[in-house]
Amino acid sequence: MSVIRFGSGAPWEGIVGYSRVVVRGEAAWVSGTTSMVKGSVAHPGDAAAQTRQALEIIAGSLLRAGFSINDVVRTRIFVTDISRWEEIGRAHGEVFGDVRPATTMVQVAALIDPEMLVEIEADAVRGMPA
Repeated sequence: MSVIRFGSGAPWEGIVGYSRVVVRGEAAWVSGTTSMVKGSVAHPGDAAAQTRQALEIIAGSLLRAGFSINDVVRTRIFVTDISRWEEIGRAHGEVFGDVRPATTMVQVAALIDPEMLVEIEADAVRGMPA
């Protein structure tokens, strides 16, 4: 079974050596995704909006790879301030609704850009019941 890799076109993918999405069979893994849009962090200071933006990027990346947000079975949410868990969690819940993937939210010391408040990974399996 072959592995298919999808990039986002970000210049650091080649430097760091990663793909936005890796697909093997009916499974897909999405790399850590932030609210970075056209080289800038979208929604500085707004953790909920950054969460929504990151999940929008993830949804678009999954769509390119032949998956949908309904196929997501797990997310990992990395935050720089765990005291903001509720606003981040609510934004995650808005996007996933009844999909309700397994998830983890942990605080990290920092993300690559100090304006980044949230980074999210996602795993998906095609054909999961909605």
